[in-house]
Amino acid sequence: MARKWEIANRTSDLYVGKSTLFKVFLVVGVLAISALFIWHTLTVIDKLQSDTRDQVEKYVGLWQLAANSPESGSELQFIFDEIIVKARFPIVVLDEDREPVSWRNIPEVSGGDTSAAAWQTIKDVAEQLFEEHGEYPLYFGETQVNYLRYGDSEAINQLRTMPFIAIGVVFAFMTVGMIGFQNIRRSEERYIWVGMAKETAHQLGTPLSALLGWLEVMSAESRSGMTSAEQEELLKSTTQNMRVDVRRLQRVANRFGLIGSIPELNECDLNDLVDEAVAYYRRRLPFEGQGIRIDVQTGEIPPLMLNGELFSWVLENLIKNSLQASDSKNGQIRILTRVVSNGRGVVLNVIDNGKGISVAAARKIFRPGFTTKKRGWGMGLTLVKRIVEEYHGGRITLARSHPGETVFEIILPISGGKR
Repeated sequence: MARKWEIANRTSDLYVGKSTLFKVFLVVGVLAISALFIWHTLTVIDKLQSDTRDQVEKYVGLWQLAANSPESGSELQFIFDEIIVKARFPIVVLDEDREPVSWRNIPEVSGGDTSAAAWQTIKDVAEQLFEEHGEYPLYFGETQVNYLRYGDSEAINQLRTMPFIAIGVVFAFMTVGMIGFQNIRRSEERYIWVGMAKETAHQLGTPLSALLGWLEVMSAESRSGMTSAEQEELLKSTTQNMRVDVRRLQRVANRFGLIGSIPELNECDLNDLVDEAVAYYRRRLPFEGQGIRIDVQTGEIPPLMLNGELFSWVLENLIKNSLQASDSKNGQIRILTRVVSNGRGVVLNVIDNGKGISVAAARKIFRPGFTTKKRGWGMGLTLVKRIVEEYHGGRITLARSHPGETVFEIILPISGGKR
């Protein structure tokens, strides 16, 4: 009972949580990458600011060295022209009254602007630079005569905004991607519903046609000229056949009902399900191809937690595909069951000697709507994969395929074992 609850709970989580888990993972991943990117950018900004501070301290030292040199005039001018002027960050030099006397790299003021408005702007910028980085005094001998204030370079300012621009772009792409993903998923869902409707009609069509035929057999016109004993025998055989077709209708209805709900799993003998499915198709071999042979090699396997109705559908789909792929004159289908070497699962192989599946088709074989048949809706293997993996916790793969051999492999967990 605990095992049943565990598998049912896992299947329920698949219904509710897959899409949410993906979205949470995507958002958390983007946030983590964004945080890492911001941290790295701030680290680079701190390094650049530290380098700028060191550079300013060197400028101040050189300026003071030149100012205290006997030939201070020419050396001071050289330092200003070749070093200060070529600096790539804002610099404002103020006199002892904190009034601007020279400046460099101030974006708000053009190089030759000496108007009162420009001077006031420089003064405001100098106050802002003081709040951000403070100031460095410039001495002439023992006397403090000037102050130097500096700001961050244009590259540092651009780096500050870069993470937020990049994150905005990433979120925009993520939003567009998720909208596109939702549209693709809705399109696939619409296709699945159409395919399911057609598959339902196909599944119901055969027994319904048979029932209509039996009703025709039982009509008065068909029984005219028969003796009472012959009519009684006809009625008896026809009733039996109608019961078979009604049971088939009920089975089809049950299967489609189970697809939309969490199926109940019970201990089942997989070999019995294989024998039942093979017996059904052996009765149909005269219609599928008289030269096709179906061989079964079942090993000793323990009971498995399965929904017999749905897993019979899996077997019927795989056998039907193998029949359609096999040559009607010398086709051979083999079905094998065995326990996995580690004892934790059971392997089921469905093998045919048909023309095989191309590499390109093999990659898309389980996708909804994909089919290699001229007539088909591409739902058979999609349903098989869903039943095996989501409902039974197993795995189905196209193990190999080439002309003369195609192998579908299903691995199912043994009750109480680990998958």
